[in-house]
Amino acid sequence: MDIRPILSTLRRHKTAAALIVLEIALTCAIVCNALFLIGQRIEKINQPSGIAETELMEIRLGGVGKQVNVEARTREDLAALRSVPGVKSVVTINQLPFRRNSWNSTLSRVPDQERPTLSASQYFAREGVLETLGLKLVAGSDFQPGEYREYSEVVADETADSKGSSVILTRSAAEKLYPGGDALGKTIYSGRMPLRVTGVVEALARPGSVEGDTHHSMLLPIRMSYDMGFYLIRVTDPARRDEVLKAAVAALERVDPSRMVRAKLTYEQVRHKTFANDRAMVGLLITVCVALLVVTALGIVGLASFWVQQRTKQIGIRRALGATRSQILRYFQTENFLLATVGIVLGMLMAYTINLWLMNNYELPRMPISYLPIGAVLLWLLGQIAVFGPARRAAAVPPAVATRSA
Repeated sequence: MDIRPILSTLRRHKTAAALIVLEIALTCAIVCNALFLIGQRIEKINQPSGIAETELMEIRLGGVGKQVNVEARTREDLAALRSVPGVKSVVTINQLPFRRNSWNSTLSRVPDQERPTLSASQYFAREGVLETLGLKLVAGSDFQPGEYREYSEVVADETADSKGSSVILTRSAAEKLYPGGDALGKTIYSGRMPLRVTGVVEALARPGSVEGDTHHSMLLPIRMSYDMGFYLIRVTDPARRDEVLKAAVAALERVDPSRMVRAKLTYEQVRHKTFANDRAMVGLLITVCVALLVVTALGIVGLASFWVQQRTKQIGIRRALGATRSQILRYFQTENFLLATVGIVLGMLMAYTINLWLMNNYELPRMPISYLPIGAVLLWLLGQIAVFGPARRAAAVPPAVATRSA
């Protein structure tokens, strides 16, 4: 189709054409960045934890005043929980993946390193932690019985830093410490405290909101009492979690009815609560995108309808000279395609500028270039769908009626 008549017409309606181009450009810029942010949030929500999520649940206990004999009471609790039908294994632990509170430590290859190699989350757990969490050991071995120490002893021991400890790293932490090498058997340092790497697990996500290094974690053979940590239970059948959780709480109450159950949750509930704000943000951004696209579509429909009404005589003359309905239809669709293309080009430049601003002010990553053609195709399709109704009405006007109406 010859686009010269279309360009000539648009030059006579510069203001209306400019408004549509600007509307499409703004929509393109905002939608591209919104789609990028939605993708970032969805990726964050769906990131793997590395643990047996569907089989895990936690119980947190509390009491009034200072707890006495907590280590002995913790051992009684563990024995009671292991006797509950449906419990596969149970440990005390200080934190879980994606929980907001986080115990962290820096790791280095040499003591007093000026800049630590990485920051890693510390998981303190007793015997059976790998089985309970469902972690996959890819190198080395689990902790030996003689390597475990009570948390209270470690805190009270002034020489703990010099004694050191064994440690199990995640694969990502091990590769960060020794790129292309083997961390197994090496001695690393948390400050001046030596840690001997005895094992490497496939993955274990960090608590809290950590960008870029979500699996830099380590396990230490330190037994937590129930007042410092909480009980983590793995069940044999995920379908019976609620039943087992109720029985586990009853077992703990029989051991010591004076304590209060502060929390009893499945890990899926923990994860659901953790990412509630991210899901809400995804919903908000989707709503904004839909609203912008609807407003843009209505603008295109309104302008196309106005131009059809203004060009009734022109359409009638073209029909009288032999123009077919499909040619009239293609005319308006081509006109909209040209306007959309100009708007999309401007919108891509604006989208890139907005992304640079977000990077500088909110430390967001650079938007992949793939989001720009996605936004372009979306707006091209939207424009063609929006203009189809008015264009079809224009193509349906009989030549004689159109000529008399002039």
